[in-house]
Formats: sequence, C-alpha cells, structure tokens
Amino acid sequence: MTVTATLPLAAARSRPLPESASRPFVPGPHGTHITIRGLRKSFAGQPLYEDFDLDIPKGRIVSIFGPNGCGKSTLINMVAGLIPMDGGEALFEGKTLRDTQIGYVFQNYREALLPWKRAADNIRYALRLAGRTRGQAEARLDELVRSFDVRFDLNRYPYELSGGQQQLVSIMRALAPEPEVLFLDEPFSALDYEMTLFMRDKLQAIFQQTGTTMVLVSHDLEEAVYIADRVLLLTRRPTRVAAWVDVDVPRPRSAATLADPHFVDIKARCLDIFQREVPRN
Repeated sequence: MTVTATLPLAAARSRPLPESASRPFVPGPHGTHITIRGLRKSFAGQPLYEDFDLDIPKGRIVSIFGPNGCGKSTLINMVAGLIPMDGGEALFEGKTLRDTQIGYVFQNYREALLPWKRAADNIRYALRLAGRTRGQAEARLDELVRSFDVRFDLNRYPYELSGGQQQLVSIMRALAPEPEVLFLDEPFSALDYEMTLFMRDKLQAIFQQTGTTMVLVSHDLEEAVYIADRVLLLTRRPTRVAAWVDVDVPRPRSAATLADPHFVDIKARCLDIFQREVPRN
C-alpha cells in the first residue's frame, strides 16, 4: 500500500492483515472494487458491526449516510487500514490493502497536513512515498495545480492558508499519486458554504477526469446525494445496510441540480428510508 494521505497512515503499512472471516470469502458481483466480508467491530463490549458484508462498485462515487454513532467513519477507517478490524476481510479487486494504492482525505484538515512542510512539499511528500522521481513529482504537482486552478501560493505553510485552501491541499495530496480508491471522511464539514460548493465542484470535476473510485462519509443528506452515484444508507448499531439508492442525475451537477425535481425526489427517497430504518429509541 502506498501512503497518500498523511504521516499517521504510514503505520498501516506495518499492521497485520485482519483475520479472515470463518466462512469462505465470496467475491462481489462484476464491477465491484471493494469487497468486505464478515466484518466485526465492537467498542467497550458493544457490537458496532457484526458479520457485515458490503460490495462497493468500481469507478463510482459512493456516499455513506446514516445516524450518528452508526460507524460511518469507523467503516472507512477499517477498510483503509487506519484502525483494526476485530474480524473479517476487505479486498480491493481481489488484492489486499498492502497491494493497493489508496488516498485519504481527513475531516480535520488543520491536523492532517504536516505543519513543518510548505503546502507544495506536503504534496511532494505523498509523491515521494509513492516512489516518484523528482522530475515526475514536479510534473504531477504542476498538473494538479492546473487541474484545480490553484491561485494561491503553495510555497506557504499550512498555517498561512485559509481552511478551504488547506483542505484543497489535502485533497491534492491524496490524489497526487493517482490512487485506485480515494476515501473522504466528511471533507467539507468544517468549511463555509461558499467553499463547500467550490470543493464539491472540484471533486466532481476530478472524478469525471479520472474515474477514481471514491467513498465519502457525509452527515449532510443533500451533500451525500449531490456528490454520489450511489448512496449507502446505514442503520443504527449493530449497523447493517438499510438500502442502496442510485443517483441517476447527469453530471456535471451544479447549484441548479439542487432544485431539479428528480434530484429532490431522490433525496426524499433517501430521507424516507432513513426515517423508516433508523427510528430514535
């Protein structure tokens, strides 16, 4: 596995693979990128996931939405190797995590970037870990700057940048080594609305250019539907899949999409499932 997010991810390279589920591993259907089987996780003796199976499609953006405490972030953290599973297995097109290049964008962008490195060097660091030469790293950095239309100085340190600029650098760093899968943990939750709209559009544009499989955790239903090709709705713990909802709204999407009757209908369908499947105790 090549690290493409930030320094703490390096620990994932040396962690043992999770113990396989006791039952035989069954591959996902054609077009599956991430196959999760028999996932188990508990905290303080309370089960969060029990014998949990999931198939995430390749070349799609999947948004994960569910009630607080259902383990949305925990799910992607386990699949990305940041925290251990109690049991089960996750494969990437039949490969282990160690043989898969992933990227990860953290919710807390202020702590995700290396503060002693300039913004550009944060991005170069991910490329160095991926084994790129100096020339290749510079070419890739220039490509990202053009793609994201960066208009601020990347030679500044993270603390000198605004929150939106810091998160943009985090996304650029995660995408720099061209990962097979990009995980995003509520990447816009700390941004103002104007910057959130900008970042959504940039992420969508990158997806249309690259077709990278993306898995995004969101606590905002409108955001989850707007970004996704498919929305994964989860229940309360012990967590299971409540439903998959396809978002067959053409791209590129824009602010006008939010008022489109078909988009509104899909969002209402998701809300209906959420309210039916996860009633408050």
